[in-house]
Amino acid sequence: MALTRRLMLTAPALALSSADAGVRLPRKVRLGVLDLEGHVGEILTPLPQAPDVDVVAIAHPSAEAVARQKKNPRLGAAKHYADWRRMLDSETLDVVAVCNANRPRAEAILACLERKLHVIAEKPIALSRADLVKIRTAVSKAGAKLSTLLPMRFSPVYLAMKQIAASGEIGEVINISSQKSYKAGDRAAWMKRRQTYGGTIPWIGIHMIDLMRFTSGAEMKDAFSWQARIGAPPGIGEMENTTGSIFRMENGGVAVLHMDYCRPETAATHGDDRLRLAGTKGVLEYQASTGLTVMSAGRKLEVIRELPPAQSVFLDFLQHAFNSRPAALGFEDIYRSNLATIAAQEAAESGRPVRV
Repeated sequence: MALTRRLMLTAPALALSSADAGVRLPRKVRLGVLDLEGHVGEILTPLPQAPDVDVVAIAHPSAEAVARQKKNPRLGAAKHYADWRRMLDSETLDVVAVCNANRPRAEAILACLERKLHVIAEKPIALSRADLVKIRTAVSKAGAKLSTLLPMRFSPVYLAMKQIAASGEIGEVINISSQKSYKAGDRAAWMKRRQTYGGTIPWIGIHMIDLMRFTSGAEMKDAFSWQARIGAPPGIGEMENTTGSIFRMENGGVAVLHMDYCRPETAATHGDDRLRLAGTKGVLEYQASTGLTVMSAGRKLEVIRELPPAQSVFLDFLQHAFNSRPAALGFEDIYRSNLATIAAQEAAESGRPVRV
């Protein structure tokens, strides 16, 4: 159990804020919620651990949808705006949670940064290189902090994978295999339209692309992808239901990501995520059915049962933006993961390899 003890001793350094501990800020912070799509729960659920955050406004076209959210006592006093632009023009805000559809997200982020507001946004933050560069420039110019909803890297199992890989236990990572498989279900209207969705690779692929980088410490150099919509149920509209992406890492290694919306409705869980890091000294692997396992030179297969505590991407962002703590998810990481995702999508659309 030496590996487990080493993991537990060093785990607190992996993330800066626990969802259990809560966050105190130097003053009251006024939060505006810009739409309610995607993973907005990553913002709303930790609010009890952020007592200094006041949700003062919610922008969403549907008053009924906002009324449902106002059953949450932390949102009860929030003013409703049908148009997010009016919210930004009318309210005095400190931070905005941008949770709108994929295609118009970059525009909303840029509008917030122009007002020098801190932003935590749904992912991806941009669907094109041009918009990604605009956001990078705007972050620097505004002096504001920006984060994005990549909560998987704050999960105990992936925090543990990062620690084990960084310890040298499996040597240099030269091969990565990853999977995201989901139930199709009946998707939101904006997801069913290609124009507002932008693609399955940017929508769910960015999660695993970020995790491959985060856990292994590797950077992606080149990308190639395929995507298709085959026998898709009507509930997903124009969404691709099968994709495959392959990356060449900077050390010459290979990373592969395959995704689908083919998980049966009878499955016990909505998704089946898997990640395998193969290094020059061993293999580190996670899947729900077997847990987190490691096998390295001179060591038999071991199941890692003691994991770091769960963290919160939103609380980490608050600590960074208002308490000047180093970010567990910094902007450069966000930029690199988004860039690799854009390259993978460009490759799928062009039919040729693309430099990240």
